[in-house]
Amino acid sequence: MGIFGKKLDGSLNSAELSALWHQYMGDSMAICVYKYFINVVTDKKIKSILEDSLLRSENHTSQITAYLRNSNFQHPIGFTENDVNLEAPRLFSDQCLLFYSKLMTAHGLTAYSLALTNIDRKDLQDYFLECIVSAKELYQRITGLSKTYPNFTTVPAVPPSKKIEFTDTTGMLSNLAGEKRPLNISEISSVFYNSMKTGLVRTLSLAFAQVAEYDDVRKFMAKNAELAGKDADSLDTILRQDYLPVPFKWDAEITESTVSPFSDKLMMFHAAFLVNTALSYYGAGAGSSLRSDLNVTYQKVSLHAAQAGALCYKILVKHRWLEQQPQSVNRNA
Repeated sequence: MGIFGKKLDGSLNSAELSALWHQYMGDSMAICVYKYFINVVTDKKIKSILEDSLLRSENHTSQITAYLRNSNFQHPIGFTENDVNLEAPRLFSDQCLLFYSKLMTAHGLTAYSLALTNIDRKDLQDYFLECIVSAKELYQRITGLSKTYPNFTTVPAVPPSKKIEFTDTTGMLSNLAGEKRPLNISEISSVFYNSMKTGLVRTLSLAFAQVAEYDDVRKFMAKNAELAGKDADSLDTILRQDYLPVPFKWDAEITESTVSPFSDKLMMFHAAFLVNTALSYYGAGAGSSLRSDLNVTYQKVSLHAAQAGALCYKILVKHRWLEQQPQSVNRNA
């Protein structure tokens, strides 16, 4: 930084550095994941999606490395060939790999949009805008292909409205006990999507518990699968009360393999990432809901996610798997 806080050419502020750092970590993990997926997938159309996803992640890490080095920062270690076993047998079905890609691409779109709104450098604004456009194109490909497979469910529809009406009451108190008003479209969308995401957390945690090497990692994954299963069931119950369909769950798409395709470090990082995103989406869901029973449910599932996150980071630190992000100068020292 120059005098009066003016940023010198090529320097990075904390928001810009944070966005690049987190994207590098996520994409280096994705490179490992997609390389393994490509090795085991048999469906040619899904394989094409996975290859496209891998190429985009590799391009991202190359560009981020250049940005960081130009600003005299070392890129994080992230994840390397040591974190993936390409000889491991299949752990998930092909359709499950496609569903995973769909949700992770959606996470990318959200992260790139948030990064773009907090960045000053024009070249980085252009970079993250390119990431958004690229992820949008990939997401559209995945969505189009997903519709051709039987295990994919979509957010429920509601009947067309014939006139404009205004709400007499939010129904906040009556929804805690007694008759509940029907879910509105914002509530349906958030409950369905959070159930779908939480179901993926359960599926991945079950699979990771099956192949994890360390005892504490295995126990964490088993507990996380149990909590995520209960949380997804709570959200599904809300949908069923209004006779709405619930998302397909992918637990049965896990094979019997006990050979891990990924390091315990990668699996714990992945769990921490999903916990963090769950907290964000649960908060957004609570913010868009006017039914008290929904807010109570979101408080419960948010508490479970926060507890899982705390344990996640405890295990990551214990095994020295958590890289230290750049931080401000310790003036007190």
